[in-house]
Amino acid sequence: MTVRRIELQHPVDLRRTIFPLIRGTGDPTARVEGGTVWRAVRTPDGPATMKLRQSAISTIEAEAWGPGAECAVAVDAPGAVGSFDDTTSFVARDPMVALAWVAAVLEQKVMGTEARTAWRRVVQMTADEAPGDHGLRLPPDAERVASLPPSELTRLGVTGTRAATLREVARHPKKIAALAGAPFNEARSWLRRLPGVGPWTEAEVARLALGDPDAVSVGDFHLPNIVAWALAGETRGTDDRMLELLEPYRGQRGRVQLLLEASGITAPRFGPKLERRTFF
Repeated sequence: MTVRRIELQHPVDLRRTIFPLIRGTGDPTARVEGGTVWRAVRTPDGPATMKLRQSAISTIEAEAWGPGAECAVAVDAPGAVGSFDDTTSFVARDPMVALAWVAAVLEQKVMGTEARTAWRRVVQMTADEAPGDHGLRLPPDAERVASLPPSELTRLGVTGTRAATLREVARHPKKIAALAGAPFNEARSWLRRLPGVGPWTEAEVARLALGDPDAVSVGDFHLPNIVAWALAGETRGTDDRMLELLEPYRGQRGRVQLLLEASGITAPRFGPKLERRTFF
């Protein structure tokens, strides 16, 4: 086991900071227990399991197990809680771009519960157990996921365009990995050229993996309503209205989006609840 204390220069809310990186309460790659967060990661040195615990308003205790433990406490843990953030330019990148890619594609044009179920099934089928006896599984290997036959992807709840887009990962593994070090505009331009990648997927990967602080998820079903309700008291919004309200924050609009989502603010709900699809 490798241990490190992370002293931040600013207050932090561990649970809300980690929230965008966890795919629902049933995510096999992560678990939240009170003030403690468990997370399985892939590092350049190998897999690792991280345990993060907030001991003070600006202090995080990090522990890690596995071949990648040293890298996890030196890079992954501090990065996850904002230790490397420069708020003047906010360059905070995750070198594992392909993992963010898989998660974003699974969430394309489906209900959140459906996307989280697909993620859980994909992880359980394609990922190994994380180091240590902590009940977690590693994030899926993107190339392994993309190599699954269409029939298997359908059984996991991944169909049509989403399945085809996932297979693009297998065709460009080196290029996708290289995006972590590319300028935002160059990386996002390359993403847009891939079949099946629209503004929403591009923004999700750009914000969560490339660290683009201005990437807004245009095309999201709920987000325009959240922004309109939080910033203008309007019960319903559109993408255009959302961008108008976020314009004063240009340069940091993606961060504002995450803050609003983490706040728990929700617009009033109207109409019948959508039914979840099944694939069996």
